[in-house]
Amino acid sequence: MNEPATPTLSELLRTFRTRAGLTQAALAEQAGLSEQAISVLERGTRSRPRADTVRALVQALALTPSEADQFRTVARGKLGKPRTQPKDPATDQAPTPWQLPPAAPDFTGRAAQVGAILSVLRDPPSVGLVAITGMGGIGKTTLAVHAAHKLADSYPDGHLYLNLRGYGPGEPMTPTDAQRHLLRSLGSDVASIPDNVDEATALLRSQLAGRRVLMLLDNAADITQVLPLLPGHAGSSAIITSRGSFANLPGARQILLDALSESESVDLLAGVIGQTRVVAEPGATEVLARYAGRLPLAIRLVGGRLATRPTWPIQHFVDLLKDEERRLDSLGSDETGVRASIASSVHFLESSDRDLDRQAAAALPWLAIPDGSDITTGVAAALLEVPLSRAVSIVERLVDLNLLESLAPARYRFHDLIRAYGRELAERIGSPAEREDALDRVLRYYIEAGWTAQTFTHPTSPRLPLATAGVSGLLPSFSSRELALRWLDAEQRNLMDRYRQIRQSGHGDSALLAELPLALFGYLESRRRWQEMRELGAGAAELARRHGRLATAAWLQHDSAIPDAENGAVGAAIDTIQVALQMFAAIDDLFGQARCCSSLAYLLGMEGQIDDALAYGRIALSLSRTIHDSTLEGVALIAVGSLYDRIGDFARADEAFAAGIALAERAGDTRAVFKRRANAAFAHVQVGRYAEAVQMGLAGLGLVEQAGDATFQAEAHHTLAIAYAAQGDFSTAVSHVEAGLQTTLITHDTEREGRLYVELARIEAARNNTASANEQLNKAITLLQNAPKVYLADARRLLEKLHRGEKADYEIPTFAL
Repeated sequence: MNEPATPTLSELLRTFRTRAGLTQAALAEQAGLSEQAISVLERGTRSRPRADTVRALVQALALTPSEADQFRTVARGKLGKPRTQPKDPATDQAPTPWQLPPAAPDFTGRAAQVGAILSVLRDPPSVGLVAITGMGGIGKTTLAVHAAHKLADSYPDGHLYLNLRGYGPGEPMTPTDAQRHLLRSLGSDVASIPDNVDEATALLRSQLAGRRVLMLLDNAADITQVLPLLPGHAGSSAIITSRGSFANLPGARQILLDALSESESVDLLAGVIGQTRVVAEPGATEVLARYAGRLPLAIRLVGGRLATRPTWPIQHFVDLLKDEERRLDSLGSDETGVRASIASSVHFLESSDRDLDRQAAAALPWLAIPDGSDITTGVAAALLEVPLSRAVSIVERLVDLNLLESLAPARYRFHDLIRAYGRELAERIGSPAEREDALDRVLRYYIEAGWTAQTFTHPTSPRLPLATAGVSGLLPSFSSRELALRWLDAEQRNLMDRYRQIRQSGHGDSALLAELPLALFGYLESRRRWQEMRELGAGAAELARRHGRLATAAWLQHDSAIPDAENGAVGAAIDTIQVALQMFAAIDDLFGQARCCSSLAYLLGMEGQIDDALAYGRIALSLSRTIHDSTLEGVALIAVGSLYDRIGDFARADEAFAAGIALAERAGDTRAVFKRRANAAFAHVQVGRYAEAVQMGLAGLGLVEQAGDATFQAEAHHTLAIAYAAQGDFSTAVSHVEAGLQTTLITHDTEREGRLYVELARIEAARNNTASANEQLNKAITLLQNAPKVYLADARRLLEKLHRGEKADYEIPTFAL
């Protein structure tokens, strides 16, 4: 006999209210809540009320202790029938985003605007949209954040915040970058997010569908930047702030902010410095508010300085603002009040008796020069040419005066208007050459970080001796490969913004711009950031050549082939490597020549040009032995072994594979041993040597399982799945695919996950399980959006074949794992 279903919160509330003989309005009045709140709970629109709401309802309904316990338990979500089926925890690991900045504790005025926002966004019948516009410093963000916090209970599935950088400095955030940020916050892995704006828009709206999420899109440039970011279904809403007009945004409530009234300005200042001081100097307070343009940002800046100087009279700051050159240029200008306020803050530091204050004032314009969303203490130290500890003291002093915002330990952000003012100041006090030299120091800092990471990722790389950046002492002390890579992950967007800024400056022909991609090779290759590798490498080889850095130029030429090779443009990659080979030969660099020859052996083999590939492989092997480089010799041996397999000379193939693996074993390089075993196994599969492939693959799997390397475990299972599937043992192949997929959940390797789903689809298609194959391919295509194009194209080809109703026998992949 089935047990009766546990009542939901809405059912319990309606039952208890009816028993008490109360209307919704009467219950709302007794509980001190809004009638709308009661209605929402009874409709089941909201099933997780706040604890204070639950307490008020328990008291107003006069529930017995047992009834109160039941009500509280259901309200916490422990019992009751869910309105939607619970998600599988294995596939729903992403935390709910709660990204709103803190609400201003001294928020003042704007009652009508707050009421308008709440009326639009509390349970709207469709997508709720509010556009808050007005001049810089007028309080758009403060109002939006304040209202968003009041709406928190209406959006239980999360709150997203994103600064779109619409009014700079620097380039506005592109819709693509903004979509990637929002989708990552909603749980999507970066590798699964499409580059195409329309596809990413569809994915974002799909992620938001069925959720109640509030988005705060701050500092938007225009409607075109925002439209791809908006929800598509009722339930989620967005607040947009911008200096520009959003009158043409369909369905949006428009809120145009003006300056605070005089009384509101005085109230805001009193909230910052205390009512006692305002009462003591009412006339000076009114003048100060007027001089500050009645702009919230300016009032908070001046108030912040007053609050940290409790013995100083308000009139002192009025006297500072009396100077026409430091005050508003005109009351109606976008920058007037804010500029005057920022200038008075800087002047206060300049006129201080403390060395630190004067250093902070001098630092502000230089810190404002670089593009990017934020600035680390290391970048600050590089800009200012001071030790890291002093840079920390300087930026923290700027934070004290609200001239800089602390985002996290060692990471800071300018308000856009303060940074704009700082740049104006930098143009007045520094020459173009001095400002560009400051950017060069930042570039050297990133180059040093890149070389440091490469010592972890490629400790024997021939690129390392080409480094020119010294040890600055400004970088964190990285204790592992992963920590170094994660640091560069966090700085990647800033790094690219500043690289582009320097490219467009008078130092666009600096040799540092050639060294940067070389230094970052280890990071870019490890993170498979082929798009960034292509952008950084564009023109870098020629730039290095012009500066006489011929070895650097040759390696940059070689590395520029990698994005083409990884994305399936093998012919273009071959042409690029052949030029690099000539460049290495011109400078008698035998190592470089050997590396080019091994690369050509691999690429020409992919193109089916076996004789040419084998010739280059033998040259690579000969050169590596001439220079006694066992790492390169091992790479060449595996390449040659694969080619011998292709021509049926299995004895020589096995001899080359064994020699290459033995070299890695003698060097104690576990990763190299595995990769060489995996490559040998794949080569065996391609020529039908299935037993040898399985033997080699199992040996590699055992090695990485013993080492605890989950990334390579997934690759090992993938190799074995292909080896078993190729000989028709689909059950064993599926078990290896499933094991590989489990490891990708640990490593968050969405590219490998997508490729394993393609492999599973091949197997299911060969077993005539077309529906299952289609399902796996759709998963794969979502995951492979940012992977090399060959993998995505492979998945789509198979899907199209199945849609045409064609028989799909199992086919071995043609590209390496």
